[in-house]
Amino acid sequence: MIIAAMVDDQLKHVSPEEPRILIVGAGIAGITLAQLLRARGMHPVLIDRSPDSRRMIGDNRAGYMLALMPMVDPIIDELECREAYLGASVGIDRYIAHAHNGKVLRQDHLGDLLADFGDYRGISRSALLDVLTDDDCPIAFGTTVTGLSDDGATVNLVQDSRSEQHRGRRQRNLGQEAALAFDAVVIADGMNSRTRRLVTGGPAATATSESGSTAAAVSGETSPESSVDTTWGGWVCWAEADGDQSAVDEIWGDGFFLGMYPVKGAVGVFLGCPDTRQPLGPRRLAAEVRRRLSVLTPRIDACLTAVEEAEAPFFWPLRDSRALKWSHGRTVLLGDAAAGFLPTAGIGAGMAMESAGVLADELSASAVGTSAAAALERFEARQRPRVEAAHDNSRSLARLMFGRSRLFAFVRDQAFRVISIRSALKPILQLLESPPRRM
Repeated sequence: MIIAAMVDDQLKHVSPEEPRILIVGAGIAGITLAQLLRARGMHPVLIDRSPDSRRMIGDNRAGYMLALMPMVDPIIDELECREAYLGASVGIDRYIAHAHNGKVLRQDHLGDLLADFGDYRGISRSALLDVLTDDDCPIAFGTTVTGLSDDGATVNLVQDSRSEQHRGRRQRNLGQEAALAFDAVVIADGMNSRTRRLVTGGPAATATSESGSTAAAVSGETSPESSVDTTWGGWVCWAEADGDQSAVDEIWGDGFFLGMYPVKGAVGVFLGCPDTRQPLGPRRLAAEVRRRLSVLTPRIDACLTAVEEAEAPFFWPLRDSRALKWSHGRTVLLGDAAAGFLPTAGIGAGMAMESAGVLADELSASAVGTSAAAALERFEARQRPRVEAAHDNSRSLARLMFGRSRLFAFVRDQAFRVISIRSALKPILQLLESPPRRM
């Protein structure tokens, strides 16, 4: 259960025998790390810039339908929330790939492919956060980082008086900057956050387009990040649940992409197009896609209708970002702040949770008085190669998915008839075959 709690109130529970840990960002990565540390008897301070839990956990943001691969299973088991997880999600068994005209190219039994490693399940972002916070989860809402010392030991924080934990209470010094000391600071508030830029030194200086060209670094400097801009984006919304909640459908079109992803009680819809076609708007694009398909299944029809009827659906620009270094003194990047994924392999949330588990191992093994920086460096050495392998896989699939021409779509359709799903996900399967060693 999420509990609004000021920073000072959270700090009161930190004993002299444990390190003071600040986690910035109460998303999937930040909450997973905080709950794992709390389950091990520690008391990290968790903050989020959202003013309340409703806005933090709501479904009005990109990435709200998730397919979680088995690398999350050890986290779910350690937090003893498997029953809640199973009840809030659906098992995904089949992946159905459609040609650019809507005809089925192939069906693959993903459930069988992943069964040796664990569960593959569809869940909404809000439902996952509910599962992870089944035990008490204190969060300081409306709290932002305004400055970090060079080694990350001192953090400047500002707390908004309009946030959830302050409503109806008189508090002093709200809105004023306070400098607090921490042994470790974990930045987990997304790849576009200001806090992340405080650590990496600024936005990415190089950007790779879908064609693979790379822009020159600003002022000739080496970039602390790399990023890919697919020059595509898409609208996301919900359709009603149908009779086959165990199957994911995707149409790789010529100048459009339609993905349909089941979760408990609904189907998440993503309708993508090149950025240049965004001015069409979701309703006109959905109608155009409908006209271009020669096969229109009940699910495809319902999902296109959901896009057409959605009230101000969210538009998700398909960009990614990768920090080339995660640990900086006592500060470290986690989740999307370390590597913001394209959704093409459905692996970003799973890798964020796995990374949180590895970081929890290192932090819980670090005693007061020892070097937190060393623990963060060990975490990066263990986990960054795994995350980057999955990140590379997502980038590779993006080059296949986002094509504009009819000829490209035709050639891709023929290739996809012979390329197995096992081959497409080979890097992910290799990660599952050799999970990180848990302490």
